[in-house]
Amino acid sequence: MAVATAGPISAGSARPMTPAEKKVILASSLGTVFEWYDFFLYGSLAAVIGAQFFSAYPEATRNIFALLAFAAGFVVRPFGALVFGRLGDLVGRKHTFLVTILIMGLSTFAVGLMPSYGTMAAYGIGWVAPVTLLILRMLQGLALGGEYGGAAVYVAEHAPQGRRGFYTSFIQATATLGLLLSLIIILSTQGYVNNAYAPTVVTNPDGTTTTLTAFQVWGWRIPFLVSVALLAISVWIRLQMNESPAFQKMKAEGTHSKAPLSEAFGQWRNAKWALLALLGLTAGQAVVWYTGQFYALFFLQSILKVDQFTANVMVAWSLIAVTGGFLLFGALSDRIGRKPIILGGCLLAALTYFPLFNMLTASANPALYEAQANVPVVVKTNTDSCSFQFNPVGTAKFTKECDVAKALLARSAVSYSTENLPAGSPTVVTVKGKDFPVADPTFAKSVAAALTEAGYPAANNPTVIKASNPLDIFTGQKLAVIGILFILAVYVTMVYGPIAAALVELFPTRIRYTSMSLPYHIGNGWFGGLLPATAFAMVAQTGDIYYGLWYPIVIALFTFVVGLIFVPETKDRDLLA
Repeated sequence: MAVATAGPISAGSARPMTPAEKKVILASSLGTVFEWYDFFLYGSLAAVIGAQFFSAYPEATRNIFALLAFAAGFVVRPFGALVFGRLGDLVGRKHTFLVTILIMGLSTFAVGLMPSYGTMAAYGIGWVAPVTLLILRMLQGLALGGEYGGAAVYVAEHAPQGRRGFYTSFIQATATLGLLLSLIIILSTQGYVNNAYAPTVVTNPDGTTTTLTAFQVWGWRIPFLVSVALLAISVWIRLQMNESPAFQKMKAEGTHSKAPLSEAFGQWRNAKWALLALLGLTAGQAVVWYTGQFYALFFLQSILKVDQFTANVMVAWSLIAVTGGFLLFGALSDRIGRKPIILGGCLLAALTYFPLFNMLTASANPALYEAQANVPVVVKTNTDSCSFQFNPVGTAKFTKECDVAKALLARSAVSYSTENLPAGSPTVVTVKGKDFPVADPTFAKSVAAALTEAGYPAANNPTVIKASNPLDIFTGQKLAVIGILFILAVYVTMVYGPIAAALVELFPTRIRYTSMSLPYHIGNGWFGGLLPATAFAMVAQTGDIYYGLWYPIVIALFTFVVGLIFVPETKDRDLLA
């Protein structure tokens, strides 16, 4: 039985949600949670999946596969926005985002069933496994590119006038909930499988052996297979929904666009709003979102040397604590406007990132914090020979002496300065006045020993936070870390909670799906998706573990200025007008 659509009410009306409106939000939000869950699974398990499907190939081939997988996750999303945005403006919102969730869900389920390279190689067709995996991954990226815009437009066009920010904020909470759900299921599966089943010893091609946990061998498939149940629930709910009232009205009047792509981006009067949406809203929103959730996790693990389990637990608790913020700021945007909250979040983030990440270091790894302040390390080199170590897929090789030195120090979270030498000079790392030439075969080992002797903590550093289980958080050090992560996540809710309503309201109904999807996914897929790799390259280039924060700070400030001057306030626009 189809669910009745909810008509608009005046901005001043105050009433509870109707059953029809609740079902609209449930259908859209639940499906989008599952979409994000599916998407984040691959990112969280990339190393395990890579070992199953790519490790048997030569290094150059593995690098190509890694690049393609990365591209599917981020670069492909805007193309999905174009394909499904156009479809949504031509045939309707409901049918389009029903298609996107089917593509995403079935692709994810299929990843869990895919035989590994080794299994397929036994039949002489080992190449089929990684190629099929990449095709599925690209389908996921395309589907996600269409899903978000469809869900946001569908909810906004059902929402009463004056409550769009609150209604669409449920969609905004789904990305965090999807990430949280993926972390919970991965950690739970990993803990159960590894405790219940013995490890497996495998023989490598070179004759050496490697011990793999049960989760690494087969348990990683479970989170992917579980998604089919989530898919079935979401599809069942969505099948009961009607088309949005704004689209129905437009179709009945015969005013729908015959060529939404050319109308949206081929005519400057429409295209300029897509450009302003990107530069004045989504670019800043994306870097604040990725910094608060993904770069914070990366910073804990790669810079502060917090183990993966503990870092995931800390981030998960901060996300649990902040989830209601999406609804709070979405509702607040209905009262005071979208711009003050989104741009305010960008400005607050830009002004406070440096002190917050400094506090995060002091709280999560005090010994490292002290060493960075008190142990002088200098890289003496010809700076013209240094590369900018941008390596988004982790496969590039930097072999120059300067690059070797900087990469080693950056991976060790060492703060250092650089002294320029004449061209042709050998690169030397100085630790508290003692020189270590990079050309020395024992360079890495010698520098590591010197750093430890000078005060940098060893790998078994007892001051770094460590959680033994998901509930092991009730110590001052751990609560301090969660508190800092919570503040970073509050900024995420500020910029992300009202963004769907703001984007929907910028564009006319006839090209709304197409127009809003592209700037959103360019902002989040490119500006946001490239943040961790860019920030780490900036850290390696300068020797300052906080220098990478300039990437989100500059973009957030740029968005603040552009949005303040050029983007209009839209909260009172009537989508049915």
